[in-house]
Amino acid sequence: MNISADAGFLTIAAAIFFVLNATGQIPLFLAMLARFDHKRQMRIITRELCIALVILLLFTFFGDAILQILGITRPIIGIAGGVLLFLISLTMIFPKTVADDGTKALAHEPMIVPLAIPVITGPGAITTVMLYAHETGSATLVAGACIAAWVPSLLILLLGSYIKQVLGEKGLVAVERLGGMLVCLIGVQMLTSGTLLLVREYFSIAS
Repeated sequence: MNISADAGFLTIAAAIFFVLNATGQIPLFLAMLARFDHKRQMRIITRELCIALVILLLFTFFGDAILQILGITRPIIGIAGGVLLFLISLTMIFPKTVADDGTKALAHEPMIVPLAIPVITGPGAITTVMLYAHETGSATLVAGACIAAWVPSLLILLLGSYIKQVLGEKGLVAVERLGGMLVCLIGVQMLTSGTLLLVREYFSIAS
């Protein structure tokens, strides 16, 4: 999947934004932080999102080195990333409600787990930044895209209670499903590109 610098920034930022799925996480955040007052909720959300951003940036700059040490080739990264994003998109298109998950308000203020990891920075987000950093060869570009995707995600979660009032439960589900469809398309593209590259490399080795 070859990515040009200009179009690539917007593509990567959009992919990361939809994988972070801030809109879909609003009910979960509201349920888990229900026992805290509004001011404290804002502080917790900001802190956890900052931690999530740091984790994403660490994997952006050092994830490619990890993949090279493990000897994971470019086609395999594309195939694995595509499959993972496809599976994540299914959970977004067919989401569970907070009630179905049995989510309860946290008794103590959360620190890193579970909000920063894995709710925001889960396997999908980590794989996405590692894949794009490897694919573009520019960790700085991907880091900028991470920040560009992180800012609206933070704002959405900070305004979560108001957004829920405006959109309602059905509106939030509709937005999450739309994001899931886009993540599904991105995942299929990664999977297809990785498969074609693997086949191309196999035949070049065989010949």
